[in-house]
Amino acid sequence: MKKISKLQPAIFYDVDGTHKADTCENLKAAKARGELLHSAYAHGCYPGVKMPPKMLPELCVACVWDANKDQSWGLPTHRNEGIEFGYLTRGKLDFIVEGVPYKLKAGDLTITRPWQPHQVGNPLISASRMHWLILDVNVRRPNDPWKWPSWINFASHDLQKITQLLSHNEQVVWQGNKQIEKCFEKIAEYIVKTHHPEAIQTRLQLYINELSLEVYEMLQAKNIKLNARLSSTHRSVEMFLAGLNNHADYPWTLESMAKHCNLGRSRFAHYCKRITNMTAAEYLNHCRIEKAKKLLIENHHMNILDIAMTCGFESSQYFATVFKKKIGISPSQYRDRQPKTTLSDCTIQGKKLFSAAV
Repeated sequence: MKKISKLQPAIFYDVDGTHKADTCENLKAAKARGELLHSAYAHGCYPGVKMPPKMLPELCVACVWDANKDQSWGLPTHRNEGIEFGYLTRGKLDFIVEGVPYKLKAGDLTITRPWQPHQVGNPLISASRMHWLILDVNVRRPNDPWKWPSWINFASHDLQKITQLLSHNEQVVWQGNKQIEKCFEKIAEYIVKTHHPEAIQTRLQLYINELSLEVYEMLQAKNIKLNARLSSTHRSVEMFLAGLNNHADYPWTLESMAKHCNLGRSRFAHYCKRITNMTAAEYLNHCRIEKAKKLLIENHHMNILDIAMTCGFESSQYFATVFKKKIGISPSQYRDRQPKTTLSDCTIQGKKLFSAAV
């Protein structure tokens, strides 16, 4: 896989097309306002003391914040390119992963998979001392193989096992232990007091290995239900197809769709047929027609050519042909048969919504 530059946020291919890794702008602003103590070693766009480019390049960030009062900010739904380990040593904290809320308490360990959407604060951060670090394992699609940093000193069979435990497991919050907490605190101790990361590279590397081992042994001791589908090729294609409606205007070809999923044409076509019971071209037209139906109803000011172009059709004639074949009537006839929303209707509805909000 092509090496991702750390100068710009990494990109992930997901149901809504592409996502950039989070850069913690709200945290940066809160630190600048003096609302909390924050220390970190970081690469790229993450806040903190910048590590030299060749120093542990896969370590996106190792961080601790200490907020001794409830905050005026939070971290809205975001994604990180690596596996993220978090640990709450003091206070309480709202944590939301893929829409599921958790109430973290002191001693809780969080593990979020690469690019898993999550939110910290609901919506604001509570008084808390939170540690976390993110390791980039080179995952840009769910079915990408994990590539651990060469400085993670696990035997190959243990590395394979911890990868399976982390990538095939949906549990987000775990009860930590003293050993794991001690690892986080040792990392934090040096981050807080040393502004020259290269001076403690060996210790930092050692402590991250120790933390990884403690997490690995903790997970091994649990009766974890694994789900291989979380990192399957099927899921990658399924996620891409689920978001195709939002990008129907793109000039997709079978080759470009397959490339987006990091697959060859025939494999992508196989999975597309299995998931949708349509060929890739048929499903693409299905998405485009569904988008066109919505525009025909909701945007009476748009003419047929504009709608055709917005939905990715090369001409209004081809659009009309495909539309009539699938729906049974022309786009104009479809629009004429839908109840029209007048300006007064919109005004009345707006007043209702405003009254309800007040």
